Amino acid sequence: MIQHILEYAAIAVLAASGAVAGVRRGFDLFGIAVLAVLTGIGGNLLRDILLGVFPPASLQHWAPITVCFVAALMTTVFARLVIRLSQLVLVLDAIGMGFFATTGAAISVDHGASYFAAALLGMVSAIAGTIMRDIVAREVPMVMGPDDMYAAPAMLGAIVYVVIDSIGSQSWGVAVGSMVATLLRLAAITFHWRLPTGPRDLHVTPSARGDRQCAAVSQLRPNPTLTSSGTSSG
Repeated sequence: MIQHILEYAAIAVLAASGAVAGVRRGFDLFGIAVLAVLTGIGGNLLRDILLGVFPPASLQHWAPITVCFVAALMTTVFARLVIRLSQLVLVLDAIGMGFFATTGAAISVDHGASYFAAALLGMVSAIAGTIMRDIVAREVPMVMGPDDMYAAPAMLGAIVYVVIDSIGSQSWGVAVGSMVATLLRLAAITFHWRLPTGPRDLHVTPSARGDRQCAAVSQLRPNPTLTSSGTSSG
């Protein structure tokens, strides 16, 4: 019972973050709902597909998608309040991420996956939804950009679960792994811990990319000077 409550709470928080992204992008209600569903259960869907579970559990039962729809509706109605409470949402998101990382690994083990595969699928369960959200919203996925660590805490939490489960206690693995992932994510947010990047002098800033795109587009537009001269000579 407690596990189901935590699962639905985690889905609701992730779905709310997807709905906020849709609101900020100016999506209509359908678009907001799609982003909420992708963020809320996208990781679980991908995990189940990779495990060969058909239909995926999140689609087989009505509750997960319903939670996403309700979260999308409530977030849209109270969007300003949700955005003002962004710090609280980040904390709840960290808790949900840790929970999905370890339960995703546990479900993978239950379906016969090796411990190595279970750790990877646990991370997938935790981060794939946010990647889908950012791609649909046409943004660089948060877990891949130079942001505070997100994927690394998820991976570490899944690994902790796998180690403890291999000793013999699945419930303790879920509890300790979730706590480790959540605390590391919160520490990363607080102290801005980030993974190393490539040489900074090779980074292309968003403005530079935009300038390049504008320059490329300008090559496709007719030259006003040539157009006017051609008209006058005609």
